Amino acid sequence: MPAQVPLYDALAADYDRFVNWEGRLAHELPFFQRLFEERQVARVLDSACGTGHHAIALAQQGYQVMGADLSAAMVERARVNAVTAGASVVFQVAGLGELAALDETFDAVLCLGNSLPHLLTPQALAEALADFAAVLEPGGLLVIQNRNFDMVWAAQERFMPPQAHRDGDQEWLFLRFYDFHEGTLSFNMIRLRRTEQGWEQDVESTELRPLLRDELASGLEAAGFEPVLFYGSYDGSAFDPTQSGDLIAVAVRSA
Repeated sequence: MPAQVPLYDALAADYDRFVNWEGRLAHELPFFQRLFEERQVARVLDSACGTGHHAIALAQQGYQVMGADLSAAMVERARVNAVTAGASVVFQVAGLGELAALDETFDAVLCLGNSLPHLLTPQALAEALADFAAVLEPGGLLVIQNRNFDMVWAAQERFMPPQAHRDGDQEWLFLRFYDFHEGTLSFNMIRLRRTEQGWEQDVESTELRPLLRDELASGLEAAGFEPVLFYGSYDGSAFDPTQSGDLIAVAVRSA
């Protein structure tokens, strides 16, 4: 398989407690909507879709949307979320590099949530980028969002802000940090859950390969994407390898 999923299978039930979806979508959707209007996008594939909230929100905006993820547990949660939201979205189990098997083409493909760094070799990355091109119509749009690993890797920045969620008498805390290795890093998450009986905890980890801006730019060019624009935030600010929190690539499949 092109990526590892045990962490995300384990997190599926709690993932929507970890993410503030209302705030995140309010910040990110205008960026996608502006791009989609410019390119006259109608059909969208949300790859590595997780629990499906981007796909559901775009479907509610009138786009025809399919979501795909390698984690069957995440896909099942996404299907439940779509039913709850009353949104019409097709969700399929398919990982990065496996999308062409869906036998569909799209005007735009999204790959968000720091998903590409889960591909642990340059070959796996090249296959995933070629796979994006295969499912895009000529002139189709690709949007990738990763953490800015140019900065994280250079600074050996280990810890991310904790996240908390409360539901009645129950409370969750999510603590995230990296361990740095030779050419890779471990992404670790500690989940703490407080119940009437006290605190429960578990730790999950997965391996990442830090994907830097220059490697992504070269890979996109080799896969037949041009032009490629890079942003450092969904507010449209330019990418700064020393300052930006995100690395957002917007690329067009060559006709």
